[in-house]
Order: sequence, then structure tokens, then C-alpha cells
Amino acid sequence: MTGTKTNAGNFFEDFRFGQIIIHPTPRTVTDGDVALYTALYGSRFAVQSSDVFAKGIGYPRAPLDDMLTFHVVFGKTTPEISLNAIANLGYANGRFLKPVYPGDTLSSVSEVIGLKENSNRETGTVYVRSTGRNQDGDVVLEYCRWVMVRKRDKASPAPEAIVPKLPERVDPADLAVAVPPLTVSNYDLALSGSPHRWGDYAVGEKIDHVDGMTLEEAEHQTATRLYQNTAKVHFNLHTESKGRFGKRIVYGGVVISLVRALSYNGLGNAFHLAAINGGRHVAPTFAGDTIYAWSEILEKSDIPGRNDVGALRVRMVGVKNMDCAELPLKTPAGDYADGVVLDLDTWLVLPR
Repeated sequence: MTGTKTNAGNFFEDFRFGQIIIHPTPRTVTDGDVALYTALYGSRFAVQSSDVFAKGIGYPRAPLDDMLTFHVVFGKTTPEISLNAIANLGYANGRFLKPVYPGDTLSSVSEVIGLKENSNRETGTVYVRSTGRNQDGDVVLEYCRWVMVRKRDKASPAPEAIVPKLPERVDPADLAVAVPPLTVSNYDLALSGSPHRWGDYAVGEKIDHVDGMTLEEAEHQTATRLYQNTAKVHFNLHTESKGRFGKRIVYGGVVISLVRALSYNGLGNAFHLAAINGGRHVAPTFAGDTIYAWSEILEKSDIPGRNDVGALRVRMVGVKNMDCAELPLKTPAGDYADGVVLDLDTWLVLPR
């Protein structure tokens, strides 16, 4: 066919180091997005659930869940970055910089910061830094990710390998709490659903979040479409039935949102996901899997200039089809334990 006007997506050969990609199309988020997000994951954090609660501690109204902001910004990037992806491999240096509210319009831009052909010469890893902005041009989110993308032609020459050096963690001094000083006296622990503040957690503490949630086919498909994520591996059964798994893979962000929602039971006052230090989808998730979660407190930090909130560095682990009583993560050999699907290093903000 000649003269086609459709977008077949970028293959590995189409990327170049330093390339700037402006992603269509801007997306105005609404109260409907918020309601559907709640229906998909059941998140119960009070600040994002109640305008009255949010106003009481200094917000103009309830902001979007931070992961909903992430999904909308991420979804914009998929047609140009990962339409021909095999897997999204990892995240680093992500910061949530400004709250987003219903009525805001989000757009995304990405920069290619690294390229490396894989040894099979059939795929390559593309590293990008993506930035989400609101209608005023303010940056609301920035993060890095790397994704394995198919090559169009195995014989095509490989670009010079450039692998970016990314920080192990976001410096607490660079965290954006994204709210004026909290009116801590108005932070109602009874209404938030947890009596535990920042000072009640200890480094090394591990929390089994207890609850599990089974992921249905219709749910992950609805989520993928809600975020306008067009990656074939998530929504096209016709093509994926011929692939390595024989079925669609659940978008990894769905698993992150489930783990974040489940973490409410034990981290109920961690009202703001301030940063994603790093993380990876350890194994694929499919419809019918049941997700459980546990967390480990890795570090505690003051936030410069703030005496009303503190930051917890929390490793959030997602597990499928087994409870977290044993807190599985790694085997004695250093490999991930069976059932682990997500290993995510975050900074969470709590009232002091």
C-alpha cells in the first residue's frame, strides 16, 4: 500500500539520541476520570476522595490521584514510544511536581536520552525522559523510563550505544509536596482512616497490606483505553494471541495503581506520591490474576523548609496469586521470588 496516512509507530531504528517528541493529543481530565479511576482501583486516600478534607488541610479542592496524573501523561507517550514495544522495562527519577485538578489539560513531551541495541539484533532498548505539563505550561510530572522496542529490520545498523546514568533516588530536597503548608490541626486521623503519622514508621519496618484484588479482563482493558494507551500488547488480542504469551499483557501502570490502592491499609496517611526513585515490572500480569502488596520503609527524611510533613522512602512490592505473609521478594540466589510482579521504590509524603 502506498500513500498511507496512518501511524505504524516507531521502531528502534526510528529513534535518535536527543530527539524531542511532542505527543498528541492534549487531554482535559474531568470528574468522570476521577470516578472511573476509583471504580477501577478502589483507592481510599482521604485527600483525593474528599473536597472537604482536602480544603481543610490547604488544597483548593481534592486533587487527582498522583497515579491518575501519571497514567494520562504516560498514555500520551505510547503511540510514539511504545506502540511497537515488547515490554516497558523500568522507571527512574520520577517527580510529581504540581497537583492536577479536574478541568486541567495535560500534554506530554519526551526526549530520547539513550539507545542500545539488544544482542539478538531484533530489538533495542530506548530510554526517554517524559514531561507532563498543564494548560499553563507548568510541569506537573517528569520521569524516565526505558522500553524494549522491536526493530523493523534485523539487519539495519545499530546506533552508538548510549545508556544514561540515572540517580539511585530523588534527593529529598528536590521533592515537591505540592500543597501550601498543611493545616495539620485540621488533618483528621479518624476521617483519614489511619492513626499513623510520619513519626510512627521506622526504617526497616515491613508492612503486609493484607488485602488482595483480582484483576478482570474488562477492567484492565477499560483502564488502557481510559489513558489512551495504544500499545498493542495491552489491547489487541488478535495480534497478541500469536505472541509469546498468547494473550494480552496488563499495562504495568494498572498494577502500580492496584498496589498503591492496596497500600492504604497500613499507609493510609501517605496522601502524596512525591517521587518514583526507580522500579521495574518483574513479571507480566494477566486478567484473572489476584494482586497483593507489601511495603518496606527504606529511609525517612525531613523535607527542607517543611515541619508539617515528612517523607518516607518506601519499597512497594506487588505479588500475584499468593498472599504476602512471607513478604516474598528475592530468592537466596538473588533472583526475584515467584509471584513478584512489581518492585517500586518511591517517596511518600505523610503529615507529622
